[in-house]
Amino acid sequence: MKMGVDVKTGRKVHTRSWKGPDDPSDGNFSQGLEPFNIPEGVIRNNNQIYFRTGPWNGHIYIGLIHMNSVYLDGLYVVADDEGKSYYETFEYSNKSMLIYYELNYEGRFVQRNWDAGKGDRINSCHMLQNDCDFYGKCGAFGICDPTKQPICSCSKGFKPRNAEEWSRGNWSSGCFRTTPLQCQRDINNGSGGAYQSDDGFLKLKTMKAPAFPDQSSIINGECKDQCMKNCSCVAYAYDAGIGCMFWSGDLIDVQKFPTRGVDLYIRLSSSELDKGKSSKVIVITTVTAGIVVITISALFLWCGMAKQRGTNKRHKQIKHKSYSENVGESSIGVKLQQLPLFNFEELATATNNFHPEKRLGQGGFGPVYKGTLDDGKEIAVKRLSKASGQGLEEFMNEVVVISKLQHRNLVRLFGCCVEAEEKILVYELMPNKSLDAFLFDPVKQRLLDWRKCFNIIEGISRGLFYLHRDSRLRIIHRDLKASNVLLDQDLNPKISDFGMAKIFGGDENQANTKRVVGTYGYMSPEYAMQGQFSEKSDVFSYGVLLLEIVSGRRNTSFYNNKDDLSLLGYAWNY
Repeated sequence: MKMGVDVKTGRKVHTRSWKGPDDPSDGNFSQGLEPFNIPEGVIRNNNQIYFRTGPWNGHIYIGLIHMNSVYLDGLYVVADDEGKSYYETFEYSNKSMLIYYELNYEGRFVQRNWDAGKGDRINSCHMLQNDCDFYGKCGAFGICDPTKQPICSCSKGFKPRNAEEWSRGNWSSGCFRTTPLQCQRDINNGSGGAYQSDDGFLKLKTMKAPAFPDQSSIINGECKDQCMKNCSCVAYAYDAGIGCMFWSGDLIDVQKFPTRGVDLYIRLSSSELDKGKSSKVIVITTVTAGIVVITISALFLWCGMAKQRGTNKRHKQIKHKSYSENVGESSIGVKLQQLPLFNFEELATATNNFHPEKRLGQGGFGPVYKGTLDDGKEIAVKRLSKASGQGLEEFMNEVVVISKLQHRNLVRLFGCCVEAEEKILVYELMPNKSLDAFLFDPVKQRLLDWRKCFNIIEGISRGLFYLHRDSRLRIIHRDLKASNVLLDQDLNPKISDFGMAKIFGGDENQANTKRVVGTYGYMSPEYAMQGQFSEKSDVFSYGVLLLEIVSGRRNTSFYNNKDDLSLLGYAWNY
């Protein structure tokens, strides 16, 4: 049996599960080789990673503790001379052995050996032996240990991002660092000198290597120094067959093994590593500080309650006034009251008071936060920044436009909130964020094979065609770009951000504006220079986006050494 992938073309040969125990049609699960920085075997549930074997070290997958060697397990991973294709093959030295491999409809990859005595096949081993084997079970920086209850915990120096969810057994939100690294503080303060930081490393023994490591062939003794020199390096490990492995982002899919595995070194501030040395002082200080905090908090609470009573009354008055004056008689054709309305307190609670850890991104309109309503529904909360150049006109324009549009490739608007100076839109949550997060990330872009790219291109085309031709209103988006295309859990695209959109009447096909809005690099020449826009303006932006998807390069960052061209200019000349 031979499975593999061609990095250049994206062509894959993999196994596919049945849809059910008695249904041989293609199911949701697939298993094959993934050409990450270091090749790994991966089981996917639709497009999402479901299980990973850990990196290949030339003899075994180091994330499979029951795997012995190529000689006993019969598995080889081979790369061509240029590293453009990889394949894995199963071939036992004992030719008389009859081995059967199956990816069943539940996503379990099972090896079955023929037992001549029983005259039947018997299961010898399979992946996914416990809950910790499921990919990312404990979220970012979470550690899964199947021998403990609960199975998920945070490493020293980290705390759960959402303590309430963790208490209910939902660990997907992961952990966050409680004390910033000294190295990062030095950079933020402008002092540079990352190598001068007094950060240290916490050693975790016999661990499953986290996902997506970078590889270096330097010897073991130099791994620590190499990581310390790089401020973005958050962890390292060493394997004799691979060399040094480094991680610069979130540590995902970390598991404690009973044996084998690797020693994982996680970077921490020296203050976290030294906490145990001064526990008595900390206890006394904590008690004293606690008394002071409680006293001050009680005072502020008393004042805040009195202030809040007055604020709520003003909010109701302002809210009613905003609806009636700014919106109720608006010529743009919709009343705000026709939409589901959220109150500010509800959205503040859903986003933990718009905590920075809940922030999904930042656009020209303002920040976008992840929120969870009381009924458990996850939402994206788009809050108009007071410093934004956009105001009530753009806010209402987006409300009006998107509330009248229903299409699978357009993001759904759940409702909005207008209270005092707050203007907030509530959307469906898109778990994979925006297209640019995949296209221009050296790790994530490898997940976009040609089939997925084509599906994204087709989805954007369908959404744009709907806006121009099939919707009740003819809409010109005017700001189509990679960051305004969101991806759902299956990487299906949805066009978003209609704050700059223009509604055309039935007889209109072109308009002029004195205020040119949008993103340079995506604007058509007649729009950027003369303010003329039409459906052709969106088609031009779509063409630039198409070039970015095909090339994997950002339009504004693609330069030719000789001519200093943008991606658009390069494509035009060549």
